[in-house]
Amino acid sequence: MSLSKTDQFIILNGNLLDMTRSGLSPQNRAFLFGDGLFESIKVVNGKPLFVEVHLSRLKEGMEVLQMDMPETFTVESLRKEMTQLLQQCDIEEGGRLRITVYRNAGGFYLPTGTGVSYVIAASKHPINGYELNTEGLVVDLYPDIKKQITAYAPFKTVNAMQYILASIYARKHNLHDALLVNENNHIIESSNSNLFIVSNGVLYTPALTDGCVGGTMRMQIINLALENDLKVYECSLTPQNLLAADEVFLTNAIQGIRWVSAYRMKRYFHKMSNFLLEKLNERARAEVAS
Repeated sequence: MSLSKTDQFIILNGNLLDMTRSGLSPQNRAFLFGDGLFESIKVVNGKPLFVEVHLSRLKEGMEVLQMDMPETFTVESLRKEMTQLLQQCDIEEGGRLRITVYRNAGGFYLPTGTGVSYVIAASKHPINGYELNTEGLVVDLYPDIKKQITAYAPFKTVNAMQYILASIYARKHNLHDALLVNENNHIIESSNSNLFIVSNGVLYTPALTDGCVGGTMRMQIINLALENDLKVYECSLTPQNLLAADEVFLTNAIQGIRWVSAYRMKRYFHKMSNFLLEKLNERARAEVAS
């Protein structure tokens, strides 16, 4: 797409840039309005994991945000493009991919269309698989901003300011992570992960109706638990539930499972985390071999 004279040039950090050469568009709606979604995908042995699950959530999010799905946006085409990128980047073991979908340029708050573009980026990751953290995480609540329960709350939008501020809060208070609460004061997730607690051998995780991200790893852990005859309940959680729990752990697509050792004065074990991590690695190995 050719740029008009008024769109062709910008100032970036004091330097005049010709947009036709830089590839950076000042009209990118992800940059202007946070009008986009993304997925982070784990890479093991140079192969992306659980692409079907990530694409399914991406499609659901695009429908909620009223974005058109490109006809070529299929598991087969994305896997081919991801493989090509990983090979070009010399990623033969552990890595991560990020696919970002954003609405095409045009309009202000009201877009001129519903078409999209997407970017896939890759980077190496030091762990080729999933490993449990040796040191337990110390967490506490993030009190400054409550997450609103919305139709797009379960999806990973590029507007991540609340998670950024929660991460900064954790660092300032010497925490490994901070737990977010919703408008009803229910604990729903951390700054970058879904939340599970274990009480008397039963798993509990915040319900999607409470506004947590519908994490792909959250779904994997729920399925693994059920397949191994463990009870799982999706329900509202409060600080009192954390204080009564035997274990607490966090999950996300890249790190898998991370166990929590402390919430305020409460201390936890990690027996269930060890068990589920073993099952998760078995599933990942099967995915890579398929």
